[in-house]
Amino acid sequence: MKKSFLLLFIIFSTGISLDAQTKDLRYQPKEYVEITHPEWSKNATIYEVNVRQYTPEGTFKAFENHLPRLKKMGVDIIWLMPIHPIGVQNRKGTLGSYYSVKDFYGINPEFGTMKDFQHLVDKIHAMGMYVIIDWVGNHSAWDNSLATQHPDWYTKTREGNFRPTPWYDWDDVIDFDYDNPDLRKYMTEALKYWVKETNIDGYRADVAGFIPTDFWENARKELDLIKPVFMLAEWESRDLYKKSFDMTYSWTLWNALRQAVNHQKLGGLVEYLSHDVNTVPRNAYRMTFTDNHDKNSWEGNPYLNFGPGLKTAIVMTGVVNGMPLCYSGQEAGLNRSLRFFEKDPIEWKHDENEEIFTKLFHLKHTNQALWNGKYGGEMIRVVNDHQDQIISFYREMNKDAVLPILNFSDKEVAVNLDTKYYKGTYEELFTGKIHQISDQTSLKMEPWSYLVLVKKSK
Repeated sequence: MKKSFLLLFIIFSTGISLDAQTKDLRYQPKEYVEITHPEWSKNATIYEVNVRQYTPEGTFKAFENHLPRLKKMGVDIIWLMPIHPIGVQNRKGTLGSYYSVKDFYGINPEFGTMKDFQHLVDKIHAMGMYVIIDWVGNHSAWDNSLATQHPDWYTKTREGNFRPTPWYDWDDVIDFDYDNPDLRKYMTEALKYWVKETNIDGYRADVAGFIPTDFWENARKELDLIKPVFMLAEWESRDLYKKSFDMTYSWTLWNALRQAVNHQKLGGLVEYLSHDVNTVPRNAYRMTFTDNHDKNSWEGNPYLNFGPGLKTAIVMTGVVNGMPLCYSGQEAGLNRSLRFFEKDPIEWKHDENEEIFTKLFHLKHTNQALWNGKYGGEMIRVVNDHQDQIISFYREMNKDAVLPILNFSDKEVAVNLDTKYYKGTYEELFTGKIHQISDQTSLKMEPWSYLVLVKKSK
């Protein structure tokens, strides 16, 4: 009792409020992401271009003819696979891999000239889109001049010979040693060169995690002094968000979607969503996809990987937290793996996939709930009575809101959702049908069906 009176005496005599929050800086929350994303990226979408296979000509000039279509589809970022000359020594196949770079300052003559590339960049910008190029900083071709001019820039075997990246069968490339400061300077200057000379908007970094994070942090700092760049890491780790990359791959979502579709078990997908909300920094971007050049070439095409659930999976990548990707030909119903080391042109035709991507991309532009990083709304689970088959969640930002409901099963499901906190009038994105959402919502979901309910403003 005496202690209680003493505590009250101290509170009243010192003016301390029981509700006062500490001002001690040690306990204040801090945003993990320290870089500033380019303003234009907050509601952007991304499209990967396989220049070799895109047209019969396989050139920058021929690809330009597709830009109006991509603009109409809602594409913002054009990501070009490597544009540099390809090594000849130990080449794989007839044409070799884009990722075996012979000259980091050169243009692959198969694609055209530097003038052609500059014209493409300028045209992309004139149409209100942005362009990033693939950067292969981890290794070079065997016949890259650096191997003879600076052999000390490479890792070696015990015998002192060049070697591919350890553990991989990348026999057409040799591995750089980033313990060498001169290599770091060379690579940073090369990165700066393309931004300065051609006005590209950033990079997709091949196997970014194989290169030390402190290299990327410094490179980002130097690039941003030229212009605000956008950096995509082919990797999936938290440390790259802090000072170097705007966005990383979401390999985990691809795996979870594939498991959900093929085994009709949603545990992995639910775990992904939970981890995304609870562990990914709020202002980090994640690239979401059902296909890209690696998956397509080495692990099968989307129809093989996702079967009858492909469209469900595509829609999911467009409504979860992240930036949706469309890979070359995916919008045309690409149903085969493109050959990686040979010429293998895409067959262009109209497909329902293009309509799906177009609807999703344009919704992302206008509905803030779907914007990237801190600009978008958090994914909040909407409880339903078939959570082993139906994924349902809600996202809201600045009075924009979406309520996606997806059936990840081959069964018709009569589902009831607890929607008391999400009441209102919604329009379904793909059909235009109006839905009145009240305290409880009952729906009959056809196999693999999906609804993207967009809340209408009052």
